[in-house]
Amino acid sequence: MQSNEILTVVDSVSTEKGLDKDIIFKAIEIAIASASQRHFHEDADLFVEIDRNTGEYSTHRNWIVFDKNNEEFHHETHTTTDDSKLEIGEIMTVKQENVIFGRIETQAARQVMLQKVREAEREKVVEQFKSQNNKLVSGTVKRVTRDNIIVDISQEAEALLPRDKLMPGEIYKINDRIRAVLQITEIEGRGPQLLLNRSCPEMVTELFSIEVPEINEDVIEIRGVARDAGSRSKIAVKTNDGRIDPVGACVGMRGSRVQAVSSELGNERIDIIIYDDNPAQLVINALSPAKVESIVMDEESRSMEIAVNEDNLALAIGSRGQNIRLASKLAGWNLNVISNDEAEAKVKVDETEFLAKIIDNLDISDEVGEKIISTGLSSFDGIAYANNDIFSDFIESEDEINRIKLAAEDAALVEAMGAVSEEEENIESLSDLNLEDENIQKLSNKGIKNKDDLAELSVDELKDIIDISNDEASSMIMKAREHWFKEE
Repeated sequence: MQSNEILTVVDSVSTEKGLDKDIIFKAIEIAIASASQRHFHEDADLFVEIDRNTGEYSTHRNWIVFDKNNEEFHHETHTTTDDSKLEIGEIMTVKQENVIFGRIETQAARQVMLQKVREAEREKVVEQFKSQNNKLVSGTVKRVTRDNIIVDISQEAEALLPRDKLMPGEIYKINDRIRAVLQITEIEGRGPQLLLNRSCPEMVTELFSIEVPEINEDVIEIRGVARDAGSRSKIAVKTNDGRIDPVGACVGMRGSRVQAVSSELGNERIDIIIYDDNPAQLVINALSPAKVESIVMDEESRSMEIAVNEDNLALAIGSRGQNIRLASKLAGWNLNVISNDEAEAKVKVDETEFLAKIIDNLDISDEVGEKIISTGLSSFDGIAYANNDIFSDFIESEDEINRIKLAAEDAALVEAMGAVSEEEENIESLSDLNLEDENIQKLSNKGIKNKDDLAELSVDELKDIIDISNDEASSMIMKAREHWFKEE
C-alpha cells in the first residue's frame, strides 16, 4: 500500500464513518502487521508505524531478552543479552524491510482493517449509550432471526435482543415497537455489545419509575426485586417520607399504576411489599398473606426455617414453590418452610441431641441435663457464660456449677475448632473447582459448603448464585460429581 493511498483511505473512511483519523491509522497499522506476518515466523512479534503526515510506514519486530540456557528459549521470540546489549526482560526492537504485498496479502489486510473499523464504530456507539446502561429504552424491530431480534434504538444504533431474554410467549414482528432494558455487555472476542433484556428485574424497576413519580423524586425507593419473568414478581419498597404509603403510591388509584406495569409485562402478577432492614420481618412481609408462626435464623449460612400452620403451608410455598423462591431471592436468604408440627418435632430432636451432648461432655446426670435444657440454654457457649443464678435452683454446690461451666467452655472450644477445620476442608474442596474466593463466599452464603452440595444443584440454580454461563455451570457441576463415580 502506497503512502498516498493510506492517506486517501484515512480521509475517506474518517469522513464516512465519523471516526477520529488516529483510529483509522491504528486499524491500518494492525492490518499491515497482520498481513506481513505471513512472511515471518508465526510467533514473530511485529508492529507497524505510519507517519501521520506523509503516510509512509515502517515495520518493526520485537524480541524479548531471555536467558539462552533456559529450556524455554525460543529463537523466534527471544534474544540474548550478548546480542542485544540489554538486560534480561527488556525488549529489543529491530526495524524490518517492509513486505511487498501480493493480491492475497492485500485482501487479508483489507479484511483486518474493515474489521477494526467496524469494532471502532461499535465502540463509538456503545460510548454514546453508556449513560443508559441498565435503563429502559424504546426501539423498532428491524429484523427477526431464529435466535435474536435486532432492534433500532436510534438512527445509527441497533441492539440485539436474544430470544431467551424475552418473556415466555412473546412474539415480535418487523416494525413493532418494543421497550426493553439496555445492557452493555462485554463479549469475548467482540468487545462491548448493546444487548436488550425484557426478562430481567430491572425491567420492573424501570417501568415503576415511569409510572410512579415519587420514585424519581426519591420519596419512594425500590429496595429489591425478585422476578419470574411473565409469571410473578415481588418488589420491596420503602418511603423516605412517613406521610406517604409506599405500597399505595405504587398501586395507584384503583390499581392504575401497578396495572400499567403489569400490562407491559404480559399481565405478570406483581406483589408490592414493605421493605424492612430486619431480614426476618422482610421475609414475613414477602410471604404475606400467609401467616408466619415462628422463624429460626442461621446467620452463618444465611438460612431461615419458617414455621406456618397447616392451613397456610400451601399458600406460603406457592405454586411449584414460586412464592417461597421469590421471597428467598428478595431477602437474599435460603428459606425453608415447615408446618408448626414439624417445627415442634425438630425442636424436640435438637433438644434431645443437645441433652445427650451435655450429659456426655459435662459429666452430669440426666436430671441435671434436662433442667439445664429447660432453662432455654441451647449451646455450650450459652452454658459457659450463663449467670450462676440460673443453675442455683437445681445445683447447690458453687464449685459444681463452676466445674460444669468450665467443662462447657472446653466443649465449646473443641466444637469451634472442629467447625473451623470443616470449613477449611469445604473451602479447599470448592477451590478444586477453580472458584474464586468471591464466588466461594456467595455459595457459602447460600448454604453450598462443599462439592457434594454444589453437585446437587441444577445449572439454573448455580447461575442464580454466581455469574456464570450455561456451559461453565454444567461443566462445574459435572466436575463436582466426579468423585461420586470414582467411589463406585
